[in-house]
Parts: sequence; C-alpha cells; structure tokens
Amino acid sequence: MNAAALERGSDWLARADLRPTRQRVALAALLVGDGNHRHVTAESLFDAAKKQGESVSLATVYNTLRAFCEAGLMQEVTVDGSKSYFDTNTHDHPHFFWEEDGRLTDAPADQLEITRLPKAPDGSEIASVDVVIRLRKR
Repeated sequence: MNAAALERGSDWLARADLRPTRQRVALAALLVGDGNHRHVTAESLFDAAKKQGESVSLATVYNTLRAFCEAGLMQEVTVDGSKSYFDTNTHDHPHFFWEEDGRLTDAPADQLEITRLPKAPDGSEIASVDVVIRLRKR
C-alpha cells in the first residue's frame, strides 16, 4: 500500500479521534486512500485487505467497520434486512442496489423528491430515511 493512501487513512481516523492501530490504518487506507468514496461489505473489504497482504480477521473487519460507523466516518446501509453495506459518503443520499451482482452505488440525490413523510408515532421521532432503489436488467 502506498504512503499517500496510508496517510489519507490516518488523517481520516484522526478526524474522528480514533486510535490509529495498524489494522485500522490499513483498512482506512483501503476505504479512502485514493480519495474516492466506497460501498463495501465486510467480506469485500476483508478480501481487499488479504490481497494487500494484511493480516486481519473477518471479525476484526466487522468490528472496525462498526467502530468507523459509530465514529461517524461511515454509514451502514442495509439491503433486504440482512445484507449490510458500508458507505464512506456520510451525507444523506439515495442508493441503487444492482440485484444481478449485489452491488450498491450512489443514486443522484438531486433527482430524488420526497414530498412528505408519514408522521412518527407518539413518543418517537424519525432518525433517518434510507432510500435504496433496486435495479435489475430488462
């Protein structure tokens, strides 16, 4: 992994006051090292880390992704109630889910119009609205 990617990963962790362990820095570098946003699953990040020669367990990848989410560095997007994707773009935006290959990508937020949400039940408030648009080939 190149020095610039590792530095970007370290800076990303520092913004959230996360301790820069070797494994966290390596995973952060894979996620944000080139300056682009990523949608990953724990499994895909684990595979990418292994290809880079990183010694990390799948459990560590899951725990690290959860820590990144709790620190506000990433957001979790759940598809089908069971499959979790992790997105480095934390701004509110919709997603496309490509059914054929199980891929999650950003959808153009400027084309989405939500004119009204239902009122939250008494004693609750809306925490967020996740929009996942499922796509399949014709």
